[in-house]
Amino acid sequence: MNGSNSAVDDYFRQAKTWRQELSALRTIILDAGLTEQWKWSAPCYSFAGHNIVIVGAFKESCALTFFKGALLRDPHNILVKPGANTQAARVIRFTDLGEIIPLTSTLKSYLQQAMELEQSGSKVDVPRRAELVLPAELQSKFADLPALETAFMALTPGRQRAYILHFSAAKQTKTRSARIENSVQRILNRQGINDCVCGLSRKMPVCDGSHKSLR
Repeated sequence: MNGSNSAVDDYFRQAKTWRQELSALRTIILDAGLTEQWKWSAPCYSFAGHNIVIVGAFKESCALTFFKGALLRDPHNILVKPGANTQAARVIRFTDLGEIIPLTSTLKSYLQQAMELEQSGSKVDVPRRAELVLPAELQSKFADLPALETAFMALTPGRQRAYILHFSAAKQTKTRSARIENSVQRILNRQGINDCVCGLSRKMPVCDGSHKSLR
């Protein structure tokens, strides 16, 4: 395949799920003229040095994620936000090869569109995030355990934000306190809320659920 990278071959060869679907997506992407690389423990595809899409296999689906999907025209309504707080990325999920083949020309047109956006220098206008307020329960825990505050402040802004959103989402003080207590050791270990703690993940440092194989 033109543009393929031998370092990525093992990922597709060893895939335990969605092997046919992943292979089909890989062919479509490479046929569109993108360059294959291995980044963030996943096949990533770039154009003129800019990341365009990344392919991933998950428990319930495989997915094609556009880094600047928010800028793409989506007449077929197949692009979705991967998370409520996602700004730029958009994802297309598949659960069967039969969903991919009919969309071959559509996916290629979206890829072409994404490449043209990079050539034009287009950027996603990300609104400035409002400063997050530390929950009172977390501030109280910091007072009781100063080392926790030190470790928390040493985390990246993204990891801090993820914890604060997780804690603040609970409506009751009891639940917020419980979530904080369950996260203390992770924070002290300088780990994010979604980081792997068992060492089994194939997508380090992110947890991919591999720990479930121990059950």
